[in-house]
Amino acid sequence: MYQHAPSDMGGFYAWEFQKNGREMRVRVDGQLSFNSSVAQIDAALKGYGIAYIPVDLVEGHVVAGRLRPVLEDWSQPFTGYHLYYPSRRQMSPAMAVVVDALQYRP
Repeated sequence: MYQHAPSDMGGFYAWEFQKNGREMRVRVDGQLSFNSSVAQIDAALKGYGIAYIPVDLVEGHVVAGRLRPVLEDWSQPFTGYHLYYPSRRQMSPAMAVVVDALQYRP
C-alpha cells in the first residue's frame, strides 16, 4: 500500500473515505511512502500496491486499463482545488497573477 508523505503533525496522512453520509479516516501502514503523486502512480503502475490518488491524476491510466479503481463506493467526490491566502489588500502583484491564473472559469 502507498500513502502520502508524513504530515506536519508527524504522522502519515490518513486516507479519507465517505459512503452514505458516513465518513471514515484510515491510517495505512506500508513498506513504502512517497512525497510525490507521480511516484505513487509510477509504483502502482509497476504493481507494487494501491495508491490513494485523486482520480483526475490517473484518469488516463484508468481509461487505458493500466490502473483500476478500488473502493469506488467509498470515494469522495472531488470538489476542486482550493487556494487560501491572507487578504487581497496585502497581496503582492505576483500573488495576484497566481490567484487570477488559478481561478476557475467555466
